[in-house]
Amino acid sequence: MAESAGKAAANQARLPGHGWIPEPDLAFHPERVEDRSGHPLEGLISFGPYSQSLVARILGPIRVGVLAPAGGLAAVERLLRELEGQHNPRERRNYLPAFPGFSKVFRVRAVSAERAARIEMPVSFEDELADSRSPHILLADRLTREIQALSLNRHAFDVLIIYLPGRWQAGFWGSEEEDFDLHDYLKAITAVQGIPIQIINDGDPSSALEYRCRCSVAWRLGIALYCKAGGVPWKLAPSDDGTAFIGLSYALRPKAAHGVKFVTCCSQVFDADGAGLEFIAYSPEEVEVESDERGVNPFLSRGEMRRVMARSLSLYQRRHAGRAPRRVVVHKTTEFKRDEVEGCFDALQAAGEVELLQIQQDTAWRGLLWEEPRRANDQATPGRYPLLRGSYLPMSGTETLLWTQGDAPGPVGGSHFFKEGKGIPSPLLVRRYAGHGGWDQSCSEVLALTKMDWNTDSLYDRLPVTIGFAQTLARVIKRMDRLGSAVFPFRLFI
Repeated sequence: MAESAGKAAANQARLPGHGWIPEPDLAFHPERVEDRSGHPLEGLISFGPYSQSLVARILGPIRVGVLAPAGGLAAVERLLRELEGQHNPRERRNYLPAFPGFSKVFRVRAVSAERAARIEMPVSFEDELADSRSPHILLADRLTREIQALSLNRHAFDVLIIYLPGRWQAGFWGSEEEDFDLHDYLKAITAVQGIPIQIINDGDPSSALEYRCRCSVAWRLGIALYCKAGGVPWKLAPSDDGTAFIGLSYALRPKAAHGVKFVTCCSQVFDADGAGLEFIAYSPEEVEVESDERGVNPFLSRGEMRRVMARSLSLYQRRHAGRAPRRVVVHKTTEFKRDEVEGCFDALQAAGEVELLQIQQDTAWRGLLWEEPRRANDQATPGRYPLLRGSYLPMSGTETLLWTQGDAPGPVGGSHFFKEGKGIPSPLLVRRYAGHGGWDQSCSEVLALTKMDWNTDSLYDRLPVTIGFAQTLARVIKRMDRLGSAVFPFRLFI
């Protein structure tokens, strides 16, 4: 009996069997299903960007406006000329292909805009900034005025590069009490004016002007300029046309004069193919704020959640001739309170299925790959590489662990490729608050959405874009004084 009880206890301690999802493919043509690749950069080289085959494609050239310090225009223009050249990789050689030139990759050129859309700050501003007791206020105010001047010639450029030299670093941040970040401030004020911007710096080995691997710079800057001009480099393939993904995030605004923090809420809506549409943002009135060891977490009332989901659904319907999605999947990083769950179902009654997933980054779990012994009497040994990316381990009917980082040999021809290079990747904890069925579809969708960040040249991000973009949006929009009911395209914030 004792032996049987011991075996039973051992069996109960065993974890359930794990699964694995192959690396998702990306599509580079709306109709030719063979134009696909698991490697985003190789796909661009072989097939060109997805949007080149659309009626609303970018006709080119992409005209780049510039706002630079005194004498800085020449550096930016050299950078744009450099994009037309060929560059071989000096890093990540098992992943990064040679850059053949911007026009060969994207089938359009990127050129300097006309002189009226290229502004240099006066030389006298350098002394003003150096002598200022509040350099961040002075710098923000001057840049705002210059951007307003450029907006008068908005017809003359498609994307604006803002060159912030390292010597202005004293104006990049305010005090802790002020919660000021110049990067987010610039994104906020230009979004209101519908101006997509690309910020570049110098004085840092990792900056676009000085980074040692010019191939990496060309890929990253090239993709960014193309997307900010309105292009679509790739989409997910295959896709379920009836599914809509919604990423939800909250942020605490800086303290007001009377000491109360306001909460902003944003929702990003994606098609089933992962292409970012638009997002909404507003300051809800009925909010509960809780604190725990991870920080401060806001939660919406049933009515507020119903409103934000209803507006999110309307974004999808507007792009699909009024048709409601067959299935809606909502991602956020905090738990879904009961009121939030009920608010989602109130607003999403037109959808046949609703799935609510919390995607939590911080977990105590780790997973190691053990290699099978080569001979019968040998023992298994720890692998030289981590678990395969796409591995998942169900913990229960409502929780699973998903490794979005790990060894990804498929896109690089079968050889090992671990993007992070070293360390033991930790999984995401995916917790289901609504929905049913196995974990394969939910995990496949999360894994695929980690490849939809159009602001990087990497194979994947750790988080799906539903979460990553929503967090970026929330961080920026909390600096907007008035949110109103405006709908913003995400390209204004990447």
